[in-house]
Amino acid sequence: MHLLEIADQSLPASLAKHLVGIKRGIEKESLRIQPDGYISQQNHPHALGATLTNPHITTDYSEALPEFITGASSDRLQPLAELMEIHQFAYQNLENSELLWAMSMPCVMGEENDIPIARYGHSNSGRMKEIYRMGLGLRYGRFMQTIAGVHYNFSLPESFWQALHQSENSEMPLQDFISQKYMGLIRNYLRFSWLIPLFFGASPALCESFIKDKNIDLEQLVPGTRYGRFATSLRMSDLGYQNNAQSGLSVNYNCLNEYIKGLEDAISTPDPYYQEIGVTRNGDYQQLNANVLQIENEFYSSIRPKRVSVSGERPTKALRNRGIEYIEVRALDLNPFSPIGIDQSQIAFLDSLLLACLFAKSEPINPREKGEYQSNFKTIVSKGRHPDCCLTMNNGCVPVNEVATELMSQIEPYAALLDKVYQTNDHGDVLSKLRTQLSDLDKTYSGRIVKSIEQRQDGFFPYAMEIAQAHKAFFEKEKLNTERLSHYQQEATLSHQKKLDIENSDTKSFEEFLAHYYE
Repeated sequence: MHLLEIADQSLPASLAKHLVGIKRGIEKESLRIQPDGYISQQNHPHALGATLTNPHITTDYSEALPEFITGASSDRLQPLAELMEIHQFAYQNLENSELLWAMSMPCVMGEENDIPIARYGHSNSGRMKEIYRMGLGLRYGRFMQTIAGVHYNFSLPESFWQALHQSENSEMPLQDFISQKYMGLIRNYLRFSWLIPLFFGASPALCESFIKDKNIDLEQLVPGTRYGRFATSLRMSDLGYQNNAQSGLSVNYNCLNEYIKGLEDAISTPDPYYQEIGVTRNGDYQQLNANVLQIENEFYSSIRPKRVSVSGERPTKALRNRGIEYIEVRALDLNPFSPIGIDQSQIAFLDSLLLACLFAKSEPINPREKGEYQSNFKTIVSKGRHPDCCLTMNNGCVPVNEVATELMSQIEPYAALLDKVYQTNDHGDVLSKLRTQLSDLDKTYSGRIVKSIEQRQDGFFPYAMEIAQAHKAFFEKEKLNTERLSHYQQEATLSHQKKLDIENSDTKSFEEFLAHYYE
């Protein structure tokens, strides 16, 4: 069983030396909650800056869903160090004894309207962001938008691509070559991305308040708690982002142009249900448009090809004009065993996996294979730790343990290569650790969570609340030094001024601004 067909696992030194230039960045969401565990009703703290313009602290869907963003760095330890600082700064400025929820699945939920939509001010760009979120709430419900996760950004340096382009004697323009290689990586990732929730899924349980009276296939552990005994990531299940609302979307990963076309078609195709909702009500916008997708970001996927956009530029235009710059891995739950939601071992594994996906043969994905990998992903997130869990491989059924063991052996050479490049043992060590978990999946994040809540017998909420309180206590002790505190304070102050400048520089009406954006 050769899952990742890799012609030569010994990378030439002329290529390997460039891996030290890999850039990484992290985006981490987490709900801001009241001391009683309910979602905060307070505005985003002013001291954290303006969410429209602060490069490090913004909000995702809700005013109470802060998102912390690191820069992209070729220092492999820098993103975690920076994420730690952002958390320290945030905790030093949270008000009313609030704290950050440590789980991907949300805290105790009241009613839909108790979830405050994020606000970005009176500028056209700020209004667009807010109206987009209003549309998401109408289309999918606000509850789903409170689910939090970690996004991992990964790119290889230009020098690496130039060397690979030369070694393969490619006649393609360099940027086309880069985009083609990244799309190949993405296809292989999609085939085997279930490895991520298998090991790092950390949302096997939730508060019953999240599902209200829905009839779902989850056991009641105690009143108030539903869980999947063998689940790994309810966040990535039909309950979360991988819901059926976008099941009719046809987005193709076989080449960049097809991917772009699929998204552009969805953004320009009216949806009868969304037309019925209406774009405006009593003259006020309630969604950006009535099309299948309002904008590209509405498309939920566990990985995205990305290119940094200039102001007002649509992501698909940036990709079409300048090609893929980096990829964004979106399958990570918040890691509740780290106060910042992710740790170095996860990054080491992701880097090893992504390199293996890059160098493996990557044929186009046909409809049968697409159905297969989507089914496998659903299987893992819902019952991946079940002793009899099997995956579909080439129309056959293979035990998860067998497939994962084979994959780990094919990833191993890249872990060893990265260890050599960075003069560390991190990558090999995490593979060894994960291998042992394959024979005892109760040692995975989801396994540990299920074991803990079963032993406690008081449910998911008290368990999750204790972790959030422990993280708060950690940051109350680990405060930023004066120099770094001043740095983030200055950024926050500057962001408020930038927001005002944007609001004062608008010359178009919102309708003109929106029409120009979709040109």
